[in-house]
Amino acid sequence: MEFIDAKLDEYVCQHSEIEPSVLKELNRKTHLSVMQPRMLSGHFQGRVLSMISHMIQPQRILEIGTYTGYSALCFAEGLVPNGKITTIDVNEELEDLVREYIEKAGMTSQVEYLIGDATQLIPTLNDEFDIVFIDADKKNYCNYYDLVFDKVRKGGYIIADNVLWSGKVLEDYDSLDRETKVIMDYNKKIHEDDRVQEVLLPIRDGLMIARKK
Repeated sequence: MEFIDAKLDEYVCQHSEIEPSVLKELNRKTHLSVMQPRMLSGHFQGRVLSMISHMIQPQRILEIGTYTGYSALCFAEGLVPNGKITTIDVNEELEDLVREYIEKAGMTSQVEYLIGDATQLIPTLNDEFDIVFIDADKKNYCNYYDLVFDKVRKGGYIIADNVLWSGKVLEDYDSLDRETKVIMDYNKKIHEDDRVQEVLLPIRDGLMIARKK
């Protein structure tokens, strides 16, 4: 998942904005008490997401895949006054932790946290989104893209995480496991979709950013 030298990565983090104290606490708590802590966006990627949000100044954000809420709180930093992020996750076991840190961050009015199957919940949302962040089960990446596309405003953004899949996207397609194939299929789908302008950033495990034309 890490594509640059560890010392260089440390230098990058040292010269990027310090993560807010509540996020630093959530980062540590996730690593100490939650399975698969590598799923957390973390300090550097979290600051990138916050920066993107501040640049766009979104009114409405949709996040698919909450995990412990770290990335949702990063995106929420850039919301305009009265803006809102809706974040969806199927794992109800993390609900108490997520709600605890939404409250600690003072974001209870900005973050709407929904628990359930995103493929079922997304069609019920009537908002138009400035940013959609896809970071959930990989098998549904293409489905999520199709479900949200018409809900994204013209000039809005669809961002997908883990699109480099620890570098496995460079391997021979026919010999790959199903999840890696899905990631490669997603990247190909976005690259060939003339309705968007896309760029794949080699940040952490890869961010595919697609701007709706």
